[in-house]
Amino acid sequence: MNPSSRRTDGAVTSVDTPVFAAREPSPVKGWLAILAVTLGIFALMTSALLPVGLLTPIGSALDVSEGTAGLMVTVPGLVAAVSAPVVTVATGRIDRRIVLAVLIGLVGAANLASAFATSFAIVLTARFLIGISVGGFWSLAGGIALRLVPERHVPRATAVIFGGVETASVLGVPIGTLIGDLSNWRAAFAAVGILGLVSLACMVFLMPKVPAEQTINFVDLPKVLKSNAGVRAGMAITFLVITGHFVAYTFVRPILQDDGVGDNMISALLLTFGVAGICGNFIAGALITKRLRQTVTAISLVLTGAVVLLAVVDNTTFAAAAILILWGLGYGAVPVTLQTWILKAAPNTSEAASSLYVSMFNLSIALGALFGGLAVDGIATTSVLWIGAALTSSPCLW
Repeated sequence: MNPSSRRTDGAVTSVDTPVFAAREPSPVKGWLAILAVTLGIFALMTSALLPVGLLTPIGSALDVSEGTAGLMVTVPGLVAAVSAPVVTVATGRIDRRIVLAVLIGLVGAANLASAFATSFAIVLTARFLIGISVGGFWSLAGGIALRLVPERHVPRATAVIFGGVETASVLGVPIGTLIGDLSNWRAAFAAVGILGLVSLACMVFLMPKVPAEQTINFVDLPKVLKSNAGVRAGMAITFLVITGHFVAYTFVRPILQDDGVGDNMISALLLTFGVAGICGNFIAGALITKRLRQTVTAISLVLTGAVVLLAVVDNTTFAAAAILILWGLGYGAVPVTLQTWILKAAPNTSEAASSLYVSMFNLSIALGALFGGLAVDGIATTSVLWIGAALTSSPCLW
């Protein structure tokens, strides 16, 4: 997000845009603060998606079905969809460092509670708290670079922060799954909980005070949707692509196990997915400046092709790895591409539009996991692949 694009026309609609004083923030201190925020958002999003790789062992340990275990992804997604605008507006006059520190501390505590949970109800309560943190932290962190580093560093710093979201999405799950496979699922939750507390310490000691400024009001949100066709299109694409992805991806572990892939290979395959996702992120980053719409179409085609292949191919470990590489390339390109779509569609109302985007992204994660769980329990495990393909292919028809 380039701050200069929000001031060249002289009509800044968001009072959160800072007025750069003669004395700019220190680059070194600012970048340390950026890294603290990035670590926090990595811990946050890893926590949100961690159950994807651990559904089977958690379900077995707590005596719930895999479909029911999928609620561990659904609950925080639904809560985050609501908390994104609510936390942004409600904390508009509180120091941003305090708000972010409280939210990431809550993540650490909730994951540690999950690690010691004796029932599925306790886990879901902890996941509810994580959802509050996910929505609020992500919404506030998206624009925090404007307040931390010199103006010339803002675009790069913003990319680093959003890289925390991306890296968590494509690496957090496989690393957490690996910890769970080497030890147990409780150890994976405990590790993410400790990471959250480390992030809290970094935020307290490395971030400067960030005086609060009112960002948006609730009335701004429907105005953005009503008046901006580009934002509406971005919301629709986000819903279709993210819901379709998570309908299938939430249950990728039982799908691979049903195909005969060994438990000891699941974490390695998910790690392969993650590495491919990082590559997809950089590929998309090189394309979206001049070919944004074409990149969205390509993402839709790649995701659809990957889930269809997983449904129809007799998946040996090698074949599964090849398909997950393709899938990872497609999904890795999603966050940066859709975030860019939203910012280009609403350069003068970026806070309100970004808040809506975060809400839709997390709502889609929740709905994908929910619909997938219903399909797994009511139809068949592989049915989620066909449902996911139907959704991800829809943007290709526009």
